[in-house]
Amino acid sequence: MAGGKADRPRPGEFELIAELFAPLAREAAGAFGLTDDAALYRAAPGKETVLTVDAMVEGVHFLPSDPPDTIARKLLRVNLSDLAAKGARPRGYLLVTALPETCSMSWLEGFAAGLAEDQAAFGISLWGGDTVSTPGPLTLSLTAIGEVEEGAMLPRGGAQAGDRVYVTGTIGDASLGLAVLREQLHSGSDADRAFLADRYRLPQPRVTLGPALSGIVYAALDVSDGLVSDLTHMCEASGLAATIRAADVPLSPAAAAMLLAESDVTFASLLTGGDDYELLLAVSAEAEEAFLEAAAGAGVPVALIGHLEERANRTPETLVRLVDAEGEPIAVPHAGFRHF
Repeated sequence: MAGGKADRPRPGEFELIAELFAPLAREAAGAFGLTDDAALYRAAPGKETVLTVDAMVEGVHFLPSDPPDTIARKLLRVNLSDLAAKGARPRGYLLVTALPETCSMSWLEGFAAGLAEDQAAFGISLWGGDTVSTPGPLTLSLTAIGEVEEGAMLPRGGAQAGDRVYVTGTIGDASLGLAVLREQLHSGSDADRAFLADRYRLPQPRVTLGPALSGIVYAALDVSDGLVSDLTHMCEASGLAATIRAADVPLSPAAAAMLLAESDVTFASLLTGGDDYELLLAVSAEAEEAFLEAAAGAGVPVALIGHLEERANRTPETLVRLVDAEGEPIAVPHAGFRHF
């Protein structure tokens, strides 16, 4: 996070806010230019407010060498992914930055530039927050606010036995990208390695699809801790179990190449690595056609990977069963990422 030779001293808290963060609130009337202690927000008639918050800590959720603009964009996007999984449209966000002395002004300028870029891309503005100092590590927290039609938020626990399990995009890219950036993987073309690193640093929140699923899908969440782990959460909330067909889980060409080339990369590791930020959806047979039309209209690729079912003697460890083409179980050593 150190700046270059021309880097200037970091200003005080209020000067820093006025220079870097107040411009990000310019489009939000209720933010008052970040000159007040709180923001004012009124949901539109017939809408409900959806709130989500995520924190990112240097060395845990991003690498010290990651560019500051990508750190900012990932921080915003992981929250937008949560809103998409609830069927909500993004409206605004609150930002907390806990900055060590080593966090230079040039780093902060890059961070603010990344936020500005994604604000323009996703139609969202900064509404407020807090800026504090810390002995380290750099810690960031973002609370995103969205709107959804009244009664239309997509919960985790609305699935029914017999529902199809769909996932957007591809799975396993981000965990491979992290391994590439840590220099733990040495195979693959430069293009494949760059693609995987980009998937780790810049997730693609499915904000066009989530709000289109109102009245079509009744259970959803995003894949942040690994497909198996997050599907387990859906099963727990819905009182069901799931069977996933390994051959149907979508992999990118870059991930498929790594799976063949690297002995330490297993199919199970791709399903438990986390940071995919794709949507995991339970879709009834009756709604399947409407769902596929909505996905096509949003321009989001989806794949049918399994189904939900009643299962006797369910335990947290057996809620999700992964099977091969012959229906034989594939061992999954652990479900996914855990913070503790």
